[in-house]
Amino acid sequence: MAAADTARFSGRTAWARSLETPLSSFLRTETGSAAILLSAAAAALVWANADASSYRGVWDTTLSIQIGDAGISQSLGHWINSGLMTFFFFVVGLEARREFDLGELRDRELVALPVLAGIGGMVVTVAVFLAINAGHSSAAGWGVAMSTDTAFALGALALVGPRFSDRLRAFMLTVAVIDDLLALVVIAVVYTDAIDLVPLLVAVGVFALIVGASRMRIRGGVVYLILGVAAWVGLFESGVDPIIIGLAMGLLTWAAPAERGDLEEASDLFRRFREQPTPELARSARLGLQSAVSPNERLQYLYHPWTSYVIVPLFALANAGVVINGDSLSRAFGSSITLGIVVGYIVGKPLGIAGTSWVLTRLTRGRVRPPVGWTGVVGAGAAAGIGFTISLLIASLAFGGQDLEEAKIGIVVAGLGATLASAAVYRITLMLPEQLRLRAIFGPPETVVDLAVPVDPETDHIRGPEEAPVTLLEYGDFECPYCGRAEPVIRELLADSGDIRYVWRHLPLNDVHTHAQLGAEASEAAHLQGRFWEMHDLLLDHQEELRPADLVRYAEELGLDADRFADDLRNHRVASRVARDVDSADLSGVSGTPTFFVNGRRHYGPYDIDTLSRVARLAGARVAAAAIRDERAG
Repeated sequence: MAAADTARFSGRTAWARSLETPLSSFLRTETGSAAILLSAAAAALVWANADASSYRGVWDTTLSIQIGDAGISQSLGHWINSGLMTFFFFVVGLEARREFDLGELRDRELVALPVLAGIGGMVVTVAVFLAINAGHSSAAGWGVAMSTDTAFALGALALVGPRFSDRLRAFMLTVAVIDDLLALVVIAVVYTDAIDLVPLLVAVGVFALIVGASRMRIRGGVVYLILGVAAWVGLFESGVDPIIIGLAMGLLTWAAPAERGDLEEASDLFRRFREQPTPELARSARLGLQSAVSPNERLQYLYHPWTSYVIVPLFALANAGVVINGDSLSRAFGSSITLGIVVGYIVGKPLGIAGTSWVLTRLTRGRVRPPVGWTGVVGAGAAAGIGFTISLLIASLAFGGQDLEEAKIGIVVAGLGATLASAAVYRITLMLPEQLRLRAIFGPPETVVDLAVPVDPETDHIRGPEEAPVTLLEYGDFECPYCGRAEPVIRELLADSGDIRYVWRHLPLNDVHTHAQLGAEASEAAHLQGRFWEMHDLLLDHQEELRPADLVRYAEELGLDADRFADDLRNHRVASRVARDVDSADLSGVSGTPTFFVNGRRHYGPYDIDTLSRVARLAGARVAAAAIRDERAG
């Protein structure tokens, strides 16, 4: 489907969350930035090998910031590593907090697996490095063989992983976030030489002020910027790597879905501005729109592209340059540092992640298990062996001179090997028989259910086989043009598949659509006479004709008792039934129409026939894979 056609099926009624889920946006930005990051790393290698002295000279240039007698002076490379990279870790913290508030980690029972899988991958990788470097001074650099580069790992999965790997990449992201958090703790604790207590206490005090401001829901960005800079300076002067303040501030920034009440208020403010476009009302409308979106989402939208497309590639340009020739390669592959990094990442990472996941699944008897199949776990574990950004950061702290050069070569080689290993896992899986392939690729049914009120055949309006394995639920509004646009897609989907049931729930957006509530009650009044779906179809086919006289005419066309129908409408006898659906929408965080759920999991993105068919097939495949697994277990 062309991009223009897809865009037609991506809209939501005014003020709804028409943006993608933050996780989808985060994944797309990360995978898209991998190409730029790779180009920057390649440029660093070319530059260092063309003119090594020029390369070192640029990044060793001293840059000072002086205010009176006080100031900070360090090389340009260090400003990038400890200054600009603070914003990178701020975005990491934002995503970690978003995952805890809204994402895969909001079900606290599921937190154990990615946390332990991330720790397991790090522990095994470090153990391999230490085993190879035992008895050498290089063993002190064990932190180099530890963390996963999120952008490169997600980029590798996009390149070599299965086409249906959104869930797989989400699992990979949660593991990588845990990786980054622990790696930063290691940097702060292990790779800090001496600590000056006074500036450290000042930094802690400033951070306490930041926590207080966050708890009070103070939204002024300038306040946090000033306090953040003050905390950064305090940490820098104390000897602790100041990038940790970025992570801490990201973790403090709460995430929440847009609430319908906030959206209605924003809609009202904008309507006032349209009626009287004054600067004061323009400012009120702008602030109302901003307040409807959580700080976490606003800041990710602002900073994530900059960190992914500018800061991290600049970091790669400043740190990835290493002279590669016959002598350097010979030294590197005879070096315990290089071998420890390469073997640790290519062997230790997938072994640690998959092994820890398997042990936890066994210990909990399947109650806690990966959200993907075991092939997905092993393939993601292999891709996690790409440890570029943070590995280079730790290498610059742990090593110098020739040791640093050998570490850089090891990081580059490990990244290439991990990508090939991940590709091999997925290519081998595609060669398996269909049933084995399903079991290997698809995990259990949805472990996180977004739908707060489950489908009830006794009260919900259902089309299709009641026992169908896939349930597509829509919160809709009969006056919403996007719902009308989606309706032919739903009909085509149901006609093409016999294993999908469709559920309609009401969400009349009364602040936007003046006749939506009346239309919803008309469909329920028709339901009292056994003709809900016929009225449903008529209303969506005539969205601009929903006045009371129109509704009575539709009742007559359907052969209903028009007097009874009109009386039910006039006395709002079915308003409570509509209100029940609206309450369930609020509980599920639904703020606009149409909003779809597939087997209880919220669907983000387009709702054209190709997209919904693919999502439904994947949901059905997961159910089939779970049935096969249960049958074999029984």
